[in-house]
Parts: sequence; C-alpha cells; structure tokens
Amino acid sequence: MQFSRYRLILILLFSLLFVDLLVNSISGLFSDDDVAALILYIVQDVCLVIDVIVLFLIFFNTYVFKAGLVSVIIRKFKSTIVVSLLYLGLCLAYHIWSLRRQWGKSDVYIWNAGVQALFVIQRLVGVAYYYSYLKTMLKLGDEKYYRNSDWLKKEFSNR
Repeated sequence: MQFSRYRLILILLFSLLFVDLLVNSISGLFSDDDVAALILYIVQDVCLVIDVIVLFLIFFNTYVFKAGLVSVIIRKFKSTIVVSLLYLGLCLAYHIWSLRRQWGKSDVYIWNAGVQALFVIQRLVGVAYYYSYLKTMLKLGDEKYYRNSDWLKKEFSNR
C-alpha cells in the first residue's frame, strides 16, 4: 500500500478512535438530556462500526489476503478482531441498557449493579480495544503484508 494512502487511512482511524474516546469521556455530562445522550451513543457506535469495516478492508488489501492466506491474517490479528467485536457489543449493550433505564426519567437513579458492572467492563475492554487497534494499524503499515516476502513464503510452506 502506498505510504500517502495509508497515512490518510491512519489519520481517519485515529480521528474515529479520538471521537470514541471523547464520547466515552463526556457522555456522563449528558445523562440528563436523553436526546443528546442518544446522539452521542449513535455517533460512537457508528464510529466503531466504521473502524471495524476499515480494519477488514485493510485486511482485504494485503498481499497475504490476496494470496489466499486468510488464515494467516486471522491468526495474526485474531485478538484485535475479537476485542473490536467485543467492545462494539459491550458499547451497544451499555448504550441500550442505560438509555432504556433513563429515558424520560431524569429524576431516577439508573446505576444499579448490572449497569455499573457493564459500564466498568465496557471501559476496561475499551482500553484493550484502543491498544490492540492502534498496534494492529501500525503493524499493518509494514511492507511485508503488501508484497511477496520471505516471511510470507515461510507461512505458505507451513501451510
């Protein structure tokens, strides 16, 4: 992949991750306004879906994938795929649960044990998501994934 094109993709992905981090940071400020919280959550979920789509598009663009070694890509980046999908699922679950509990009830305390546990788990998995996603994006910038190399020949012979 050309460096200038990959740089633009990285800027896009860093921007989307920043939006996700920003929404995680400020969403508590809008807990009294149901519509604002809903819009923030929709923005965050859309950013996460775009992140996952772009991740797979980058996988599809590698020489390794085009050579038919899909299992190599999946094996190398399995943790990122799992953490990304888990984080997306936890975000959706937390957003739905918290909005259902607070919608139209600004004077009700919504933080029962289940919501608190889901909130903490979602934020902890979020840290793992940010780390693994950034690490994967930087790894995928390596030329070895975009051309035939000794590393790929060794992977192909092990198959």
